[in-house]
Amino acid sequence: MRIQTVLLSAITSFATLGVGLAAKADTTPAHCDLYAPGEDYAYLSSNCTFSQRQGHIGIQLQSNGARYDFDPVGNQPGNFRDQHGQAVYRQSGLGNAGTIFEFSDGSHLWVYWDSNTSYGTGPVSQGTGGTRVGTLVAHDRGSQINLRSEATARSRAVGYGLAGDQVNILECVQDRDTAGSDLNWCRVQFLGSGAIGWIRSDFIIFPSDGAL
Repeated sequence: MRIQTVLLSAITSFATLGVGLAAKADTTPAHCDLYAPGEDYAYLSSNCTFSQRQGHIGIQLQSNGARYDFDPVGNQPGNFRDQHGQAVYRQSGLGNAGTIFEFSDGSHLWVYWDSNTSYGTGPVSQGTGGTRVGTLVAHDRGSQINLRSEATARSRAVGYGLAGDQVNILECVQDRDTAGSDLNWCRVQFLGSGAIGWIRSDFIIFPSDGAL
């Protein structure tokens, strides 16, 4: 199945966000997505914690224990150095929803201000007679397939699935991320966990009759 990539460019305004965080605490729970250079879906999604103090930023991932420490560079807003001395740039585009950091190799770390990001905790579906079941597919074995909060790649990831996972297909709508796209976004519910969200149709193998 052909995979169409949609290059994502959305990420948040940290200046506005910094004020909000300062009012809350130095450390806040968040959700983090890691994107490889040029990829339109995260290869790792994890709950995380975000901390800042006097311009210094620390991000701790829960899933693999990785930590990122960014130190500000001079008086240049949005410019940092990581713990390895490599350049890191803060980008804007998600408003108050979160922030993104771009690394020197072109990879990105998306941070969403959302503490309700645990995976696989939705109510288990009892299923209905009219429910259609599809199977997730990915072009790289073991790749995580993001479950989105809305029918767009620019919405936050609320969980993820893996190739081979089965999902109830609740509804499908036309993809509007790219003009002229022949793809759809489908609202699905995982058979195992009951988690509900949106997945793009090129990551779904539909029932044999092909109906959506």
